[in-house]
Amino acid sequence: MAGEARRPRLVWAGYAACVWGLMFAGVSFYWGGGGTLGLETLGGSLERLARARDPALVAAVWITGLLKVAGAVLALTLVSDWGARLPRLPVAALGLGAAVVLTLYGGILVSTAALVATGAIHPVGPVEWKPLLWHLYLWDMSFLVWGILFGLAVWRHMTRPTPW
Repeated sequence: MAGEARRPRLVWAGYAACVWGLMFAGVSFYWGGGGTLGLETLGGSLERLARARDPALVAAVWITGLLKVAGAVLALTLVSDWGARLPRLPVAALGLGAAVVLTLYGGILVSTAALVATGAIHPVGPVEWKPLLWHLYLWDMSFLVWGILFGLAVWRHMTRPTPW
């Protein structure tokens, strides 16, 4: 429609990155609060420590949950009108840092799991297939997808005109 304002391109990526971060923060807070549903998808020592309520692991889960919430806020900052009023380069640097770290972390973990799942590499010990596939398709993939969304949101942030 002629008089209707059109949403700028790639704004959706920031909103998607925000929702993505909040969803996975929710999982962290659920597990940090003692929830056990889905722990079997972690496998190995992580699952054992989580079930034993290891204090260091519980603290790490709460910290990662808070970092995911901070990431969600950063994603909104990259595409929102109020974020455009903040200094452009520091916000972009934080967003780019998040994009690079998340994409590399997720990409390395997904690649490694994919190599094991396809039989291209053979681990020394036995493979726990259920956790491996959950990491490949959900847990590790979530970091990769989140990183890509962050990258798109940073691109949007850097290519939009300044509000003043």
